[in-house]
Amino acid sequence: MSGLLAFKHLKKNALQPTSSNWLRSLISLRFSHSLPFATVKAEEISGSKPAEVLNLVQGNWTRSSNWNTILDPLNGESFIKVSEVDENGIQPFVESLSKCPKHGLHNPFKAPERYLMLGDVTTKAAQKLSLPEVSHFFAKLIQRVAPKSYQQAFGEVYVTQKFLENFCGDQVRFLARSFAVPGNHLGQQSHGFRWPYGPVAVVTPFNFPLEIPVLQLMGALYMGNKPVLKVDSKVSIVMEQMLRLLHECGLPIEDVDFINSDGKTMNKLLMEAKPRMTLFTGSSRVAEKLALDLKGRIKLEDAGFDWKILGPDVQEEEYVAWVCDQDAYACSGQKCSAQSMLFMHENWSRSSLIQKLTSLAARRKLDDLTIGPVLTVTTEAMLDHMNNLLKIKGSKLLFGGEPLQNHSIPSIYGAIKPTAVFVPLEEILKDDNYELVTKEIFGPFQIVTEYKHDQLPLVLSALEKMHAHLTAAVVSNEPLFLQEVIGNSVNGTTYVGLRARTTGAPQNHWFGPAGDPLGAGIGTPEAIKLVWSCHREVIYDIGPLPHKWETPEST
Repeated sequence: MSGLLAFKHLKKNALQPTSSNWLRSLISLRFSHSLPFATVKAEEISGSKPAEVLNLVQGNWTRSSNWNTILDPLNGESFIKVSEVDENGIQPFVESLSKCPKHGLHNPFKAPERYLMLGDVTTKAAQKLSLPEVSHFFAKLIQRVAPKSYQQAFGEVYVTQKFLENFCGDQVRFLARSFAVPGNHLGQQSHGFRWPYGPVAVVTPFNFPLEIPVLQLMGALYMGNKPVLKVDSKVSIVMEQMLRLLHECGLPIEDVDFINSDGKTMNKLLMEAKPRMTLFTGSSRVAEKLALDLKGRIKLEDAGFDWKILGPDVQEEEYVAWVCDQDAYACSGQKCSAQSMLFMHENWSRSSLIQKLTSLAARRKLDDLTIGPVLTVTTEAMLDHMNNLLKIKGSKLLFGGEPLQNHSIPSIYGAIKPTAVFVPLEEILKDDNYELVTKEIFGPFQIVTEYKHDQLPLVLSALEKMHAHLTAAVVSNEPLFLQEVIGNSVNGTTYVGLRARTTGAPQNHWFGPAGDPLGAGIGTPEAIKLVWSCHREVIYDIGPLPHKWETPEST
């Protein structure tokens, strides 16, 4: 089946919005062919009509002699050609970053009109992204390269649009708000300013092709930096199109460089260009290497082995089960905030929770992309991990554990049913098992365990041993229980209460890890200022001198 036919086959289910949005979908189909910024038509990309992705440097869209062919995750066709820069082609990017001074493209004392310009650009971009034909274009494009349900893809576009709304108009300059403190004598005042780094780099992963790069890129620009952006080549077409939209909205084309390359080439670019700050979102292994290579001039939002604790108060079983299913298996588990481990209080073990989770997981199907390709872990690797877990004493398969059937997903990707493995808490805590049990599988896979009423200290001990501290959830309305867990844990984005979840990175609250001085945030004014600016103090001391001042003795 060709990429186009496969896409049309899925359109009825996976690519269709909810019935309440059917009119907007029709409008989308009517106008998606006439978007002035777009160079592709998402629904027509196929092996017979492949799309091309270019690079942007020093204000020019460029091709290289190297083309990386991306396989359609649903059928294996070569449906996108990415122009990738190799190690011999990085010099224009190095030169571009070197032209940006350490004090940035703008700061509170230099070119302040750029704060206003970026506010205007953001206003126009937010308005454009709110148009049904534009939002559906990006939702469909996301689905083509990172297959997920329509609702999940559209949700990513929605959050991005709301983020842009939050920073319209004067909100950009408000990010650079300063403060003043009276000095020791007349004419002295100290002023604190948020200062850009100048040349910076943004490196983002495949799983959120629009939301993560847009939020971090715009934050970098707002604070006065000149960024080079690299997105995983499998999905970089999404951000290439978004950059074209931003240019149409008035963003100067030379403000952002956009590079497609492999990891080795990007590493060389970072080492030669020496950006003053790099934001990396991705695997812990790469994050640790970059932290050393860049001598700490980096902010990280790396892997998340995220946990959820169900407290002693069992209520609203249907709702809690649904949230657990969404947290573990939406986007086929390919969220850095996905629920990786579920700690059930014994009261929940006696409820119908597991039965409900099993039924909910069984509803997910490839037809509507509520389960789909896993882009970084093969089927074999996931099933091997499951089999190793099942060797642990007392462990058992709760559901899943089988490959998806009747599909054409290429073997370089993974395709398994939503899977849950139960491992006894006492076994998890053993040194011989802990590393295996807490290995992050970036796919539809979770560990489930149970704790007795007096075993909360063991659960907290398991949390203390974890290395990643991104998201967490404590599902309970018992204040003392919440107090105990929150006070003895560290995850940077922690949801608590009956409706607590692990996933969800909206634009209205901080999202990022805690417990690490290199930890990055995303989405909020606090996150932007933390990641994309530093503190500069300017002390004014203009006099006058005291009456009849004389030179004192040396000290």
